[in-house]
Amino acid sequence: MKQKEFLLGVSAMLPLLLGVVPFGLVFGVLGISSGLSETETILMSSIIFAGASQVVFAQLWAAGSAYIVIGSSVALINLRHVLYSASVAQHLDKLNFKWRIILAYLLTDEAFAVSIKRFTSHGTSGPVHFFMLGSGLTLWLTWQTSTIIGVIVGSTIPENWELAFAIPLTFIAIVVPLLRSIPTIVSALTSGLIAICGQSLPWNTWIIIAALGGILMGAFVEKWNHNK
Repeated sequence: MKQKEFLLGVSAMLPLLLGVVPFGLVFGVLGISSGLSETETILMSSIIFAGASQVVFAQLWAAGSAYIVIGSSVALINLRHVLYSASVAQHLDKLNFKWRIILAYLLTDEAFAVSIKRFTSHGTSGPVHFFMLGSGLTLWLTWQTSTIIGVIVGSTIPENWELAFAIPLTFIAIVVPLLRSIPTIVSALTSGLIAICGQSLPWNTWIIIAALGGILMGAFVEKWNHNK
């Protein structure tokens, strides 16, 4: 049963790797071009392990931004993981501390998307946490490998390949299959509009504001439908 859940997690993650691999290659190239060493670029993928914030870190580092600005920007972007952890916590509350630490480290955008879908549809009966372990490890190994490849062969990749376009495509592939109800659609549209209109906000705070705005609007619509 544990092995089955683990393999299901691996298979659920595989389609998303089509966007993760170019994303990792892009970061490997970007890290070196921003002035980070090969070792620093590779270790960042293991220590931070959050694609969007790693890209922002590299861009701010290249621009010579103050350490406080770099650190606060990365922290603000990664606050979305607090929302992820709050969503999955109720499904993992029976696990011991060691398990929750491991799964918390592996809780990224893609791993959250496939895992919460599994938890919601199948509940928490059985070792479903192995599903999250399988999906998270698959993403982790792919991300580390693609970053290393990007560091090694990045300079040989033609610019007209436009690998950076894989970043938004990855997130679109995550979100679209989840838009199955009015509240989730309203939530996504609200977040998108806030993100577009809030690009001028300092320290990339538009990411957090867009996420919170989408959650609040989605919750409002769901409550309104329930009370009708």
